[in-house]
Amino acid sequence: MLLSLQWFPKTAIFNSPQEATMAFPHLQQPSFLLASLKADSINKPFAQRCQDLVKVIEDFPAKELHAIFPWLVESIFGSLDGVLIGWNLRCLQGRVSPVEYSIAMEFLDPGGPMMKLVYKLQAEDYKFDFPVSYLPGPVKASIQEHVLPDSPLYHNKVQFPPTGGLGLNLALNPFEYYMFFFALSLITQKPLPGALHVRTSDCAYFILVDRYLSWFLPTEGSVLPPLSSSPGGPSPSPAPRTPAMPFASYGLHHISLLKRHISHQTSVNADPASHEIWRSETLLQVFVEMWLHHYSLEMYQKMQSPHAKESFTPTEEHVLVVRLLIKHLHAFSNSLKPEQVSPSTHSHATSPLEEFKRAAIPRFVQQKLYLFLQHCFGHWPLDASFRAVLEMWLSYLQPWRYAPEKQAQSSDGQARCVSERWAPFVQENLLMYTKLFVGFLSRALRTDLVSPKNALMVFRVAKVFAQPNLAEMIQKGEQLFLEPELVIPHRQHRLFTPPTFTGSFLSSWPPTVTDTSFKVKSHVYSLEGQDCKYTPMFGPEVRTLVLRLAQLITQAKQTAKSISDQCGESTAGRPFLSWLGFCLSDTNSSYSANDLDDMGQDSVRKTDEYLEKALEYLCQMFRLSEAQLAQLTLALGTTQDENGKKQLPDCIVGEDGLILTPLGRYQIINGLRKFDIEYQGDSELQPIRSYEIASLVRLLFRLSSAINHRFAGQMAALCSRADFLGSLCRYHLMEPGVSNRHLLSPVGQGRAASRARGPRLSLRFLGSYRTLLSLLLAFFVASLFCVGPLPCALLLVLGYFLYAAAMTLLTEQGKLHQL
Repeated sequence: MLLSLQWFPKTAIFNSPQEATMAFPHLQQPSFLLASLKADSINKPFAQRCQDLVKVIEDFPAKELHAIFPWLVESIFGSLDGVLIGWNLRCLQGRVSPVEYSIAMEFLDPGGPMMKLVYKLQAEDYKFDFPVSYLPGPVKASIQEHVLPDSPLYHNKVQFPPTGGLGLNLALNPFEYYMFFFALSLITQKPLPGALHVRTSDCAYFILVDRYLSWFLPTEGSVLPPLSSSPGGPSPSPAPRTPAMPFASYGLHHISLLKRHISHQTSVNADPASHEIWRSETLLQVFVEMWLHHYSLEMYQKMQSPHAKESFTPTEEHVLVVRLLIKHLHAFSNSLKPEQVSPSTHSHATSPLEEFKRAAIPRFVQQKLYLFLQHCFGHWPLDASFRAVLEMWLSYLQPWRYAPEKQAQSSDGQARCVSERWAPFVQENLLMYTKLFVGFLSRALRTDLVSPKNALMVFRVAKVFAQPNLAEMIQKGEQLFLEPELVIPHRQHRLFTPPTFTGSFLSSWPPTVTDTSFKVKSHVYSLEGQDCKYTPMFGPEVRTLVLRLAQLITQAKQTAKSISDQCGESTAGRPFLSWLGFCLSDTNSSYSANDLDDMGQDSVRKTDEYLEKALEYLCQMFRLSEAQLAQLTLALGTTQDENGKKQLPDCIVGEDGLILTPLGRYQIINGLRKFDIEYQGDSELQPIRSYEIASLVRLLFRLSSAINHRFAGQMAALCSRADFLGSLCRYHLMEPGVSNRHLLSPVGQGRAASRARGPRLSLRFLGSYRTLLSLLLAFFVASLFCVGPLPCALLLVLGYFLYAAAMTLLTEQGKLHQL
């Protein structure tokens, strides 16, 4: 029988876990406690469950608590297969559910009850199995092939399955187990259908990530020690011990950071942070591995193939959380004291936390983030959601924004120069600036720059790269990479080989290299391989792409203005009947709508401002002159023809008609040019329009078809006459010739010629709301002048006959002039 947690009165206080156990002897076996908690998770409200959990964590010893820990973690963060959603932290918001939000945040706070439970179990060195099958793809594949992953996070943790067991497991300590589940819940838990419009930055998960980063990667002071688990004193939180069953086939035993540091210092001079630095190291490794390590270098190279299938697709929420991590890491690394920034000032007295700040980004983040960004740039949809990826990338490129001495604006509003202090960062992250910039260019050339959201993204990138002195730093980095290699062979081999990551993060950190050229080359080769082909950002190939983008920006500005003019004209000249709810728009219109239609003139103004500034920044970066822009704009044919209409997209004539050139595709994608598309089939068989009465159109079609079938011979005889009556019948009964239509394809001409039709009567115009309403208005006006329906009808027929006679004469005169 499942027990209830009603035996925890709110006023009950136990002085020790032993008293709690003695008070409830029937719960001395952990299985009863677990069963009771599972039952209450169904029967009790959320607030009461959390209160009971707080008491259980406070009053029971680790021996009883370790059995409920895996279940509790899963019930909070959901199952790894995504079936159980847990507390749904990614959708929990304070403004929507303030009570549940407050309770959950207090319980999961880095200084809250859940973390106290983690430290309580950590002190007893408990291990928990985590299935390898739920790790990121490259890690899982590496472990299954018995190859040790690069990250020391997995060292000495892999365990073979028992006899008859299935799958490999990692033996994780409580802190690692908790963080694995917390980080993976961002990926494994799918958002609920009603959570599509939830703002990520307001969710409990996002705020918890920020709190954990601020707690374990502090920008000021040291990592706070674990809270006391009992009034008697602090709960010990030792560094993880080596498992009893190391996976020896993966390599030798590696000394942890804590043990390495303590072995070289006396306990008197040891920094207190050295006893807790392993938590900071573990937190960062878990976040980077679970959120970024979904693409290996080999997988990235395979993904360049157009036939490759995506193995993992990040979401916009995923990217926003990664951006939060990057911003905090910059602040964490930049919180180094000025005298500790230079590598020449390293000494044995430097604390592990300061060493960790210096090594965190290049050691753990750089390679995995680069591959992550490469995948996003190559596979993200060409829509406005790419803004999240873009801002994550730009955040990484600007560490000076998160330094204590932030870049200030000058008096004239211009950004101040990027300090030379950041030159090493730019050079050691050269590919982040250059290759990803080229990747962005290729995306920008395929997007609709008339859209304000896409124009904003181009503006953002151009503005960041145009910061004074940044382009010069990038050029200097490219020069260092491309300069001749006048080095000793063994030095070159040691530095150009991608680093192997074994052991704790400092145990394999390579010796400091003072040669800047070596650093740049090592960075590029470690990310792209020894045989990479580097394309200079300021070389001729990229300059050609920039010129093309400048052309498209100029054309997009003109297109936005023309669309704005069209919208104004269509609004001013809108027929009266459209105000009655009838759609009388041209059915043959080829104008394709975009978000300018919804946002109006303000959107056009924003687009023009973004594109104007982007063009200005690109000209500054690549030293483009006004003469070059004018010449290239003219070459693309942005001038209008004699009739004031845009030319057709750039095409060549093939055997089967017109074929778009690459330039023509760019023109269509960006809305710069378009084809005039018209319906050229049987006008009687056109789809019923929204301004027509469907039943009446069908009835009139049957009636006209019967008349045409009955009097086909007579109508043909009348139309063949050479007198005025014949001309009048041809005007009414014959469709316009093929020569009067704008056929764009040679194939279409042949098909249209084969579909020539004889004379026939069409009554479809009587099924239009416009025609019927016009007749009703005419009869109404006639009644005001005391004209009856029959005389009014005769007057309408007479008026139309006079109009038709005049049009017939004009048509015949036009034919004579053509002859």
